[in-house]
Amino acid sequence: MMALPRRDFLALGLAAGASALLPGRAFATVATGTRLHGLSAFGDLKYPADFDHFAYVNPQAPKGGAMNFAPPNWGYNQSPLTFNTLNSFALKGDAPPRMEMCFDTLMERALDEPDAVYGLLAESVTLSADRNSFDFALRPAARWHDGSPLTAHDVAFSFMLYKEKGHPDLLLPLVELKEAVALDDHTVRLTFSGKQSVQAILTAVGMPIVSKAYYATNDFEASTMTAPLGSGPYKVGRVSAGEFIEYERVADYWGADLPVNRGQDNFGRIRIDFYRDRQAAFQAFKKGDTTFREEFVARVWATGYDFPALKQGKVVKREFPGEKWPAMQAFAINQRRERFRDVRVRRALDLCFDFEWTKRTLFAGSYERSQSNFERSDFRAEGLPSPQELALLEPFRNELPPEVFGEPVMQPVSDGSGRDRKLLGQAAKLLAEAGWKRVGGFVVNDKGERLAVEILAEDDSLVRITSPWADNMKAVGIDASVRLVDSNQFEERQNNFDFDLNLVAISIGATPSADSLETLYSSRAADRPGTRNYPGTKSPAIDALVAAAGAAQSRDELVTALRALDRVLRARLDWIPTYYLANHRAAYWDMFGFVEQKPDYGFPVEALWWFDKDKAAKIGKG
Repeated sequence: MMALPRRDFLALGLAAGASALLPGRAFATVATGTRLHGLSAFGDLKYPADFDHFAYVNPQAPKGGAMNFAPPNWGYNQSPLTFNTLNSFALKGDAPPRMEMCFDTLMERALDEPDAVYGLLAESVTLSADRNSFDFALRPAARWHDGSPLTAHDVAFSFMLYKEKGHPDLLLPLVELKEAVALDDHTVRLTFSGKQSVQAILTAVGMPIVSKAYYATNDFEASTMTAPLGSGPYKVGRVSAGEFIEYERVADYWGADLPVNRGQDNFGRIRIDFYRDRQAAFQAFKKGDTTFREEFVARVWATGYDFPALKQGKVVKREFPGEKWPAMQAFAINQRRERFRDVRVRRALDLCFDFEWTKRTLFAGSYERSQSNFERSDFRAEGLPSPQELALLEPFRNELPPEVFGEPVMQPVSDGSGRDRKLLGQAAKLLAEAGWKRVGGFVVNDKGERLAVEILAEDDSLVRITSPWADNMKAVGIDASVRLVDSNQFEERQNNFDFDLNLVAISIGATPSADSLETLYSSRAADRPGTRNYPGTKSPAIDALVAAAGAAQSRDELVTALRALDRVLRARLDWIPTYYLANHRAAYWDMFGFVEQKPDYGFPVEALWWFDKDKAAKIGKG
């Protein structure tokens, strides 16, 4: 059989059962040749062209005051534990979270809609007749922090720069971007190949725009502690590498009163302190050095919040509803290492993890077991495959595990003892079937090499959770260990896929784009350092399902493609799903105001909350 290029093989797979999902109908319901104030994947917009502000903000929120917070999430090359560069958009180095606040984007996401974006730098966008080109009319008032105009030339430069040298989170979504050109100072055209996903442009319009003039004399890929020229609501203030960074609100920010910004970016100063030790970070919160944090350690949430400030009512401990998007937290099993390529080995590792014991003993009864990388969403597969799912899966039946075509694979349930003999016996049997023979205390292959498994960790709490798992692996003959490394080593090893097992938590959005799915699951991301395809998955079937999701023209089509993908991921077990929490566990010093009803698709407190002088004075924080 002749080997086919990945792209050709993917097209053949789709043609066999999903021709209606092929690209070419992107934004099929959206008018062309008309200036639009917003875009969404499936055409529905909540806010009209003359909207004043998003419904989830307080447009009269006071400006000023400070928030010192512990970021619960981050992206690009950022790290919450340390930093050695202020360049956040290249792969090299570790940058501090929230550097993106210093930069504007073409459009801004609405947090109460699953995938809608509205104009920020762009006053409007016009689609070409073939829906492959997007003309953005920029607001003439847009300015860089030095007062110089932000023009279409900067926008075009940014996209072509990211396409060539950007962090993989920026580069991969632009693979099908053919060109970005400035038609004049205030109009930029992005042209795609026709093979792009529907969501590609929705990802692109949220990318930070950088200065062409600045990078004419500065190396974009350099790791540097010089803050690049920005245009956004904040700029870098005081900073000490690896210790703290302060973002200062730009008093004369050009876009402060735009509908997409009104009522947001209220704090005069946002500070992030960096602690390599989780306990030190918690102590900083108890003292009031940090004023907002989310708690991710169940034991601390259950027993640690009994300090004086909380008892005195100065600190509030409460839960906020989680977002309405998939919860993905899983251990990646690195199949670039031959010993993990047999699915029976991966299943044996999974059988050794006793979630029921972990939940009772280490999680204080919180958390639920994840079954899927799309947990808490409609994308999680249930029951037998639908006819629509089968149409996507059947062309790859010979490649796929037979379990894909039945009820979705479920995670093992233990007796909660911490060492379930039945499950460990099943693990030992699978290892033997995969050719690993017990010799003395370890299982070895036909070359006499031990089956070694190292779980990579950058935090003591993860060591505490995974050490019992490693002990169970040892019980069936696996040479298992947990390796605790510092943040720099962790990022380096993760980016270069230098690990056996690695825990990852990622948000992929309420309407996952093909770009976000590709960086996690596609073949072309498997060998590119810095992508999120940590297991090194290379599967024509998965590539086809990711493409089908990207080409979906309705939410029903998207749900079908992702449920089919879920079945494949759960049967292959490239990722071992772990556990999830339904809500945000947050604690904060009672000095903030906020709209009580949080939006369904985001929780950026640093952007939505504000400093309340009266509350702060009552607790001595005025």
